Amino acid sequence: MVERRLKALVIAEAANPEWVSVPLVGWSLAHALRDVADVHIVTQVRNRDAILRAGLVEGRDFTAIDSERLAAPMWRLAERLSMGKGVGWTMKTAVSTLGYGYFERLVWRAFGPAIRAGQYDVVHRVTPLTPTANSRIAPLCARAGVPFVLGPLNGGVPWPRGFDSERRREREWLSYVRGAYKALPGRGAMLRHASAILCGSLHTLGEIPAGFRAKTVWLPENAIEPARFSLTAPQPGTLPLRGCFIGRLVPYKGADMAIEAALPLLRDGRMVLDIVGDGPQAGALRDLVAREGVAQAVRFHGWLPHAEVQGVAARAQLLVFPSVREFGGGVVLEAMALGVVPVVADYAGPGELVDDATGFRIPMGRRAALVAGLRERLEAIAADPAVLGVMAAAGQARVMRDFTWAAKAAQVERIWRAVIAGAPLPQELPLPR
Repeated sequence: MVERRLKALVIAEAANPEWVSVPLVGWSLAHALRDVADVHIVTQVRNRDAILRAGLVEGRDFTAIDSERLAAPMWRLAERLSMGKGVGWTMKTAVSTLGYGYFERLVWRAFGPAIRAGQYDVVHRVTPLTPTANSRIAPLCARAGVPFVLGPLNGGVPWPRGFDSERRREREWLSYVRGAYKALPGRGAMLRHASAILCGSLHTLGEIPAGFRAKTVWLPENAIEPARFSLTAPQPGTLPLRGCFIGRLVPYKGADMAIEAALPLLRDGRMVLDIVGDGPQAGALRDLVAREGVAQAVRFHGWLPHAEVQGVAARAQLLVFPSVREFGGGVVLEAMALGVVPVVADYAGPGELVDDATGFRIPMGRRAALVAGLRERLEAIAADPAVLGVMAAAGQARVMRDFTWAAKAAQVERIWRAVIAGAPLPQELPLPR
């Protein structure tokens, strides 16, 4: 028997096919869900033109809510308070979140009558990803008898011990009191009335009160579009190794630790390293490379279009990515999709996406210990590079099975059907370790 296609209202305040980070996640999941259900996307007006260029029809496929009267000044305030471009993300998130309630009020004004009339089988808020943005629509949907699904929620991974200097350089002053969001009005009502709560990390899942754990599902928010990953990295099992680092050049991402750990291999020709990305740390990294005499083995590519990033990464055998505060770790999945073996800090998102069959996790510790552990691992790989071929194949297979946007949409649809049927929630992926 063929199941009826569900009708879903997907709220994705940030959903933009032409941007990166959270807006791209919101767009990618919302758009993928259109293949498994009759989905109407509700987003913020700043995304309207990009979504039109992607081929969707306004009014039929999506609605753009104009909340700029509050959203625009709140974002300008967030930029000022964070005191720097590319830093102070906790402040930016907190201030921007203050205006989210206004956006939802406009959403309910536009769609509340249809929800109350039973025109949707489920309402799902995909973005904001941050668990600090409470939803006033959750209790309203419950009152209307329509299941409300929340998430994936992610964010707020604590700064690890020993990285206070990086925390200060990132101007993350507000992160010291971030836990206060749990006392914000409306959080209890949102969690109580949500039919399912998708958590993008074990940390976020752990912040959900015990009484609501039965309706939580661990489901990382990132995925890949296979059509964008047409290359497979060579894994010849010989030296020199080629490593790559991909990301913003900011202290917590750890590009400096990747270079420091690799110095012995870079000096003697056993490894070369590609650095893809840019940011406030770029100058200091170039100085480090020059000072240590390894400029011949390290290439800085700066920012590259996504298609060109794939070309650089697919020449590497390793993704060297010791980020110490990574919520999602989308770059890890992208590397695995290319057959590049990740070497990551065993902390937060990357540590949950990588297992012993698909990559290497360096035990988390203070900076010196993390660098030492990373160096030890790189030395071991250089001594036996043949181990990388099997791991690369295993990582590529896992991503193509569990972490494509099509797979993610199918996972979410099964959760929708469970909440509609009042059945136990499927745990779509095995919990890490």
